[in-house]
Amino acid sequence: MNFKPTMQIANIKFSEYPLFLAPMENVTDPAFRKLCKRFGADMMYTEFVSSEALIRSVNRTQQKLSIYDEERPIAIQIYGHQPDSMAEAARIAAEARPDFIDINFGCPVKKVAGKGAGAGLLRDVPRMLEITRAVVDAVKIPVTVKTRLGWDETSKIIVNLAEQLQDCGITALCIHGRTRSQMYKGEADWTLIGEVKNNPRMTIPIIGNGDVTTPERAKECFDKYGVDAVMIGRGSIGCPWIFGEMQNYFKTGENRDLLSFYEQKNILKEHIISSVQWLDIKEDMPIENVMDIRLKGILHSRRHLAATPTFKGIPHFRETRIKMLRAETLRELFEIIDDVMMC
Repeated sequence: MNFKPTMQIANIKFSEYPLFLAPMENVTDPAFRKLCKRFGADMMYTEFVSSEALIRSVNRTQQKLSIYDEERPIAIQIYGHQPDSMAEAARIAAEARPDFIDINFGCPVKKVAGKGAGAGLLRDVPRMLEITRAVVDAVKIPVTVKTRLGWDETSKIIVNLAEQLQDCGITALCIHGRTRSQMYKGEADWTLIGEVKNNPRMTIPIIGNGDVTTPERAKECFDKYGVDAVMIGRGSIGCPWIFGEMQNYFKTGENRDLLSFYEQKNILKEHIISSVQWLDIKEDMPIENVMDIRLKGILHSRRHLAATPTFKGIPHFRETRIKMLRAETLRELFEIIDDVMMC
């Protein structure tokens, strides 16, 4: 394996092939981040934090600022469309002591982009740059940005935009290889990500994101496009051990399952319990006390259960999957999971 210099953002050094956990709403809470970190994720991000909601002290938004030392390095990601509000939100977020503040210029969903935030700012680059400068000036910790190739196929502006964002003072840039119009459809295009990375004007680390779901693809993105880090998003949902499998591949060149079927089931159950502890009870309360009541943490975990590769390929699993996603108590859900056998 060829020597690859260690990547660094501000004063934080990363491993030879850094893997970042993408910020995802209703996914990257502390319960999930804890598992991803255990299995080898090098960098954590919180869920999206609305600047307006943070300024108004909305409880659910303030809860997203909860971070823990064992997760570090970690960034709090904020989004919004007003420079003043984003600057104030950055100052509030910085009080939670993250390692970085990350600005979301990439979220494509209508309720965000349609209001001129997230990827919506790809149609208003002057405002995007104004927001970036405002946030950089507002805090003393490093500021990074996550964005997309452009608004649509006719406006892939990322190569020039990357230089402009760098000139605003950010310390790293993450690029998702799709336009806003693509949402999450079609294949991510990494060619422009590579073009940004290989632009001699660019001096900050470039992180690539989009459709990296296997160890082989992760290694290919490092080797072919020269990125400094690879960000894993949807491929990690229901599969936090994907980071360990990728890290193992980088070291050995072998793609193998990190966990057995039964170990994977235990990790899924551990994640559900952590979600319940995060959303429903105090951590020092015995989980046995809540085995038979309806819990928010169970609902919160359904996305992971629906997406996990653990149960793929099991014949006639559809009915069991439906029961699993309809279960309302830990006892009921765990009995269903425990009864699933690998054929």
